[in-house]
Amino acid sequence: MLMRMYLRWIERRGFRGNVIDLQAGEEAGIKSATVEVKGEYAYGFLKAESGVHRLVRISPFDANKRRHTSFASVFVYPEIEDNLTVEIKEDDLRIDTFRASGAGGQHVNKTSSAVRMTHLPTGIVVQCQSERSQLQNKENAFKVLKSRLYQLYKEKEEEKLQEIEKKKKKIEWGSQIRSYVFHPYTLVKDHRTGLETPNGQAVMDGEIDEFIRSYLGQSKESSNAGKGN
Repeated sequence: MLMRMYLRWIERRGFRGNVIDLQAGEEAGIKSATVEVKGEYAYGFLKAESGVHRLVRISPFDANKRRHTSFASVFVYPEIEDNLTVEIKEDDLRIDTFRASGAGGQHVNKTSSAVRMTHLPTGIVVQCQSERSQLQNKENAFKVLKSRLYQLYKEKEEEKLQEIEKKKKKIEWGSQIRSYVFHPYTLVKDHRTGLETPNGQAVMDGEIDEFIRSYLGQSKESSNAGKGN
C-alpha cells in the first residue's frame, strides 16, 4: 500500500520512479523495496517521509476479519555520486619550490626543481622532488594532491551516509511518524505535525503533498528558532 502510494505520488509530481529492488513477503505483500526517484528536489521532498508508518485495518488475510496493526519503515537516501569530480582552483594553491636533496645532504641538482604544493582550503601538503624537471615535479605533485582530495571528499560522503543511517528509527510502537487508520474509522494522521485527514483513500492515491509541506515548514521554523534572532 505504501509503495503504491509513493509511486502514485511520483507520477503526480511528474518525477521518474524506477523500482530497482523488490522482495515479496513470505505469505503476502512486500518484504522490502527500493525505488530510485529522479526529479527536481526529489530528495528535499521525500526526506519528510523517512520513519515508521503504522497501518490499522481489517486484514484481508485474516479469515476472522479481525483488526490488525502493522508497521513499515521508510527511509530516504540522497544519491551519492561515485564519480566524484575534484576541481582544484588555482587561487586555492600555494606552490613553493626548493632544491631537491639526496642522501647525506648532497644536492640532486643545483636548481630549485623540487615542488611543495599546499591546498589552502584543506591544509593538505604534498611535495615531489623525484624528477630533475620542476614542471614534471609540479605535475606529479598535482596528481598526488588530486588523489588525496578525492579520498578526503569520498570519506566525507561516507560520513554523511553514516549520519543518515544513525537517524533510522526502529520499527516499533511509539516510533511511528504517521498512522493510516481504516478501522473502525478512516483517518490519516502525522504525529510530528498533528496534521490529519479523514480522506484516507486520497492519501493512498498519492495525495501526500500537504503532509510533506507541513513537516518541511515545521522543520524550517525549528531550524530558524534554533539559530536565534
